Amino acid sequence: MGLTPAKLNFFTLFKLPAAWLCGVRVKHIDDTSCTVRVKHRWINQNPFNSMFWAVQGMAAELTTGALVISRIRASGKDISMLVANNNATFSKKARGRITFNCKDGHLIDKAITETINTGEGRTVWMRSEGVDKDGDVVSAFNFEWTVRLRPAK
Repeated sequence: MGLTPAKLNFFTLFKLPAAWLCGVRVKHIDDTSCTVRVKHRWINQNPFNSMFWAVQGMAAELTTGALVISRIRASGKDISMLVANNNATFSKKARGRITFNCKDGHLIDKAITETINTGEGRTVWMRSEGVDKDGDVVSAFNFEWTVRLRPAK
């Protein structure tokens, strides 16, 4: 059985409580894309009357990380994952409901296949964009994920 938004949201409650408390919620996940929403509220605001950049980062990272977790589970192998690098751009104040979407699930499959076949770690860059209710991009995050086959025990 694959990952569902409900399972991922339950996971955030116990493993990523800061994201859960700030209102970060998975709305959709499939093999190639993941959508996460977060609403600007008192708990996740900055002094400039918009959403704190780190809350946007948590939502963006969850879109990419959930896809990595999903594809690792589908491989059936014991593979570790870690963010090695990231960067972001901010183009507009994040107010209201912001929807983050990553459509790079297809990139993970290649990295996982290569790490299984070679036994060496692989990296992949994944992008997540946050848009407001008007469809304007408020921020874009890029995460470099590393995947590595764990040695047999």
